[in-house]
Amino acid sequence: MALKERDEFSGQLTTGHEWNGIKELNTPVPKLLWAFLITMALFGLVWTVLMPSWPGINGYFRGLLGADQHQAVQQTLAEANAERAVWADRLATEDLAALQADEAIMNVVRSAGPALFVDNCAACHGPSATGNVGYPNIAEAPMMWGSDPDTVAETIRVGINANHPETRFAQMLAFGKDQMLAGEEISQLADYLVSISAGPALPEDQRLAANDLFLNNCAGCHGEDAAGMVESGAPNLTDTFWTYAGDRSTIRQSIYNGRQGTMPAWEGRLSTAQIRMLALYVLDLRTATP
Repeated sequence: MALKERDEFSGQLTTGHEWNGIKELNTPVPKLLWAFLITMALFGLVWTVLMPSWPGINGYFRGLLGADQHQAVQQTLAEANAERAVWADRLATEDLAALQADEAIMNVVRSAGPALFVDNCAACHGPSATGNVGYPNIAEAPMMWGSDPDTVAETIRVGINANHPETRFAQMLAFGKDQMLAGEEISQLADYLVSISAGPALPEDQRLAANDLFLNNCAGCHGEDAAGMVESGAPNLTDTFWTYAGDRSTIRQSIYNGRQGTMPAWEGRLSTAQIRMLALYVLDLRTATP
């Protein structure tokens, strides 16, 4: 078969290949594709001359334009740090109540606070700060140690029952395990606490007996009205916010075995500015929560 045989229908040259009577046409590469390939080859050549490209023995070819992405990133970071230093210094040194009223600073807190909270606090308190079993709802429930900005920042700084020398200490006695109260008395207290938080009221005689038990054993920490005391970090027992759940069984278990939750001290892990930002962020969450 001749190599330059033309197809009788299209008039194009064939490649000389034939399969079962079907001849392959020698279709040329489209000129547009050639133009594209040549353009890209020239672009690549020019790019390797202008920009950093080929490695060498003691470094690499830095390109005629002198572009340096490492230097550009360092410059960007330096600019960001300089911008951050302005509000970071304010957060670290200025009065928190005044900062709380400063809308410019609070916009920074609302922008950077969520990531800071999720990275350090959400594992215990939940991403929306509404708590988990064993960890309080800090978006809505009364703050056990007080809710002014300085107090919240101090709690974050030193922790609760943590290894910080200035940590806050809070422990509920194990009234049953340590045999301070009988089983029946613990049951009376559990029924009483359920009744004053969300449950049905007790008959008057049971309420009075249980109230006497409460005043003699619990009021020293939780207050005579059971509304909690910030001095001891004891929670309010009259609302519907319960760290360990508010059903009778869980309340009875808490009275019997006691409780001693732990919050880590964040001083040394977070900067002063970050600790104070978290305090402002949590308080802002509480303001925004309906």
